Amino acid sequence: MKNHLPILRRVRLFTGIEDDAIPPMLGCLKARTKSYRKDAYVLHAGSRPEGLGLLLSGSLFVMHEDQMGNRELRAHVPPCGIFAENYACAGDVEMDVSLIADAESEVMWLDVRRILTTCTNACPHHTQMIRNLFADLARSNLLLNEKLTHVSRRSTREKLLSYLWAESRRQGSTEFSIPFNRQELADYLCVDRSAMSAELSRMQKDGLLSTEKNRFALR
Repeated sequence: MKNHLPILRRVRLFTGIEDDAIPPMLGCLKARTKSYRKDAYVLHAGSRPEGLGLLLSGSLFVMHEDQMGNRELRAHVPPCGIFAENYACAGDVEMDVSLIADAESEVMWLDVRRILTTCTNACPHHTQMIRNLFADLARSNLLLNEKLTHVSRRSTREKLLSYLWAESRRQGSTEFSIPFNRQELADYLCVDRSAMSAELSRMQKDGLLSTEKNRFALR
């Protein structure tokens, strides 16, 4: 597990934890790694995960699929991101979303029960990890609320502007890249792809933005 240390330093779950404390903690938390090919299901809707995942490399999509086969893209998990922590912490709860690899991906799984139950030594590193986990749960809730803000807008243009300005603020620039292609962006905003593409063309003509593939510049 030591070869993963440079990546784990960037994972929010290990914020404030010294490097030499991470390897023994991984042993305590029954860490294991697994690789997934592109388009593979990392977790299926209906499963009950007992561990949370750390994305060491690659990219994942959080996808909701209904009985008719319609897909709604809920979120994107980047490298060093944490996922399934809310379901794992909730206990015996079925997932209503699936995690799908958008690229060749490597995941480290940690036993969430061992995170939430402090060891007999009650080491400060373990206490810090619990704080980090709760902070991450709060961030996940804020991101979900942000998405609800985007999709609750009345028109496709308003949804696009709401999302793009939020990304601009997050990245600190009016020129930025997003983690979605056109179909994925349409799925995320719950709009028709053709209608969204037509609206983006109109927005460019109106001088609101310029775009090429997943790169945007707001005016």
